[in-house]
Amino acid sequence: MSQSESFIEEVTEEVRRDRLYGLMRRYGWIAVLVVLALVGGAAWNEWRKAQDAAAAQATGDALIAALEADESAARVASLREMDASSVGARIARDFLTVSELIETGATDEALTLLQGIASDGQIDPVYRQLAGFKALLLDAGEASLADRRVGFEGIAQTSPMLRVAAEEQLVLIEIEEGDIEAAITRLQALQSDAEATAGLRQRASQLIVALGGSPDGTGTAGN
Repeated sequence: MSQSESFIEEVTEEVRRDRLYGLMRRYGWIAVLVVLALVGGAAWNEWRKAQDAAAAQATGDALIAALEADESAARVASLREMDASSVGARIARDFLTVSELIETGATDEALTLLQGIASDGQIDPVYRQLAGFKALLLDAGEASLADRRVGFEGIAQTSPMLRVAAEEQLVLIEIEEGDIEAAITRLQALQSDAEATAGLRQRASQLIVALGGSPDGTGTAGN
């Protein structure tokens, strides 16, 4: 390599170095901010996870403590005093309170609480539907057959988790209405429903026979 070529290469390298340092001086703060943001974001996520875990632990401890009381009335009082800081904690507390209220015979209060859960837009639809289902069961002695039918039909159409349970309740409503043929048809459908439990299919078969129908779906037992 000639001296002129060597000189040109050294100058070129020096220019590159100067440009690099210039860029670092000009934009280096951006890289620093990116690093700080990444480190800070990771730290924030870890802190939030720790806070969520601590809150969940505190909720679990509070629920256990409330349920350790000897009588349902005392458990209800403890649950009502519990500080539910999240939606999940409130759902757990309220469903447990409903169970204890039913144990004490305070069905009206339990029904009111269930209806409140069912209408709360902040709660996941699954829990709202479950609350609505339990409310319909609890209010069976007071609500009209028409209102119960509308309620259970709505759940059967909108809640995959509760569909077969709602169908079973519709069978009982049809029996109360005296529509035995419709009840048997629905029971036969439940017998072959892949989502029905073994216990439900067995109940359906027994009830079909009790109603004078045929479990194999060929009509009434007398035909």
